[in-house]
Amino acid sequence: MMKIKSILFALLGWIVLLAACGSDSPTEPSVGPEPPLPPASSDVTLFVTTANRSQDFARRSLSFGTKDNLSPTTVKLLPDVRYQTMDGFGAAVTGSTCYNLLKMSPTDRTAFLTETFSDKEGMGYSYIRISIGCSDFSLSEYTCCDEEGIEHFALQREELEYVIPILKEIIRINPTIKILGSPWTCPRWMKVNNLTDLQPKNSWTDGHLNPAFYQDYATYFVKWIQAFQAQGIRIEAITPQNEPLNPGNSASLMMFWNEQQAFVRDALGPKLKAAGLTTKIYAFDHNYDYDEGKGYGQNDYPVKIYEDANAALFFDGAAYHNYGGNRAELNDIHAKRPDKELIFTETSIGTWNDGRNLSVRLIDDMREVALGTVNNWCKAVMVWNLVLDSERGPNRDGGCQTCYGAVDINKTDYKTLTRNSHYYIIGHLSAVVKPGAVRIGTQGYTADGITYSAFENTDGTYAFVLLNETTEIRKITLSDGAHHFTYDVPARSVVSYRWKK
Repeated sequence: MMKIKSILFALLGWIVLLAACGSDSPTEPSVGPEPPLPPASSDVTLFVTTANRSQDFARRSLSFGTKDNLSPTTVKLLPDVRYQTMDGFGAAVTGSTCYNLLKMSPTDRTAFLTETFSDKEGMGYSYIRISIGCSDFSLSEYTCCDEEGIEHFALQREELEYVIPILKEIIRINPTIKILGSPWTCPRWMKVNNLTDLQPKNSWTDGHLNPAFYQDYATYFVKWIQAFQAQGIRIEAITPQNEPLNPGNSASLMMFWNEQQAFVRDALGPKLKAAGLTTKIYAFDHNYDYDEGKGYGQNDYPVKIYEDANAALFFDGAAYHNYGGNRAELNDIHAKRPDKELIFTETSIGTWNDGRNLSVRLIDDMREVALGTVNNWCKAVMVWNLVLDSERGPNRDGGCQTCYGAVDINKTDYKTLTRNSHYYIIGHLSAVVKPGAVRIGTQGYTADGITYSAFENTDGTYAFVLLNETTEIRKITLSDGAHHFTYDVPARSVVSYRWKK
């Protein structure tokens, strides 16, 4: 009997140990962020996520240090060194995302959206991207004016029954949420095969916008923005075309820099102004490498647009994706036109990059996407689908059928959630870096495998987001000149800090 008891106690010990260590399983459902705590009596609030899920956006607190903070691992904030002002962080709320959210029970859906978008009770996501018409993650292929004649413009079933109800629920949770709209294609009756032959191209994919319809298409944008306004949904910004150098998506339109320049200068910009709309316009909305090698000759796409002073007046800046090239392009474009903004609007995880394996993706995506874009002048960062189902859908033929969502929901119950890297990397920014924050300078400790960024919020707090991709715990001290504190940053983890000045 004693021997049996010994075996049982040993087995119990192993079970407890394995639970404490977490799991690297690529498809293990995540528990999700810890519930919000009452206001902490301590000075510093932290959020911690480890690549092995042993800490799952865990909330911690610290007190300011009382002893000398001289340490070789001290990072000092330099609030007088100021970079870009931040607009927000978030994900795409596609038709597919909305379909999956509406399959959840109302209680579960509200809980998830609160966890994601609430500034007080959750991660505080502050920016989302939606499509103008369909995308490759829509329930059908459509625009808001498929019958020829701009007088036939109308919001369609996907907006009215899926997207708008979800947006309204998000706005109830976070009334200051910013929304960016991007079209995947213009109406097919506005398309031509090329700008030389000008032959009609009745196709969802490829083709160019017929210059004869510049004014009608500009009116299309105005009507779309106004239709959402009528629903109580303000559109912060638009891009004239999603991936203008990609002719092969499930819905797509080619739009070279000179076309976008002329369309915005001669039609879209003036139409928005005449309608009294202050919606921002961001150029490009595609890859760092401008699809180099395909013979398009589109390098420096936004800079070429800005060379026309009349066109440049209507563009607030440029938007980028990371499916090609290097994020260093952001710094290069900023150096050429520091007066124009930069935002990052799309990146995906999927079967091609071990997308559900948090032990791999948390580190890479935090370095390359979250901190990599912010530290190269982006003032907003958005990832692709917020929620897809466990079969990577719903999706469209010709679009991405190998993408995962920032969160995947089990299609058998529409309840069980797997939170992937993109959910966490945005949350680690949005939880502590609030709209209006300014990225500020730092000096002191640097090391291979340690990446960070510092911010000053408008409410009198500092924020600091740090990635430790090494396999060792790093004891790092932060100092703002008046206060300092030290925390043992876990191996292969992300830590976000926020504290009052």
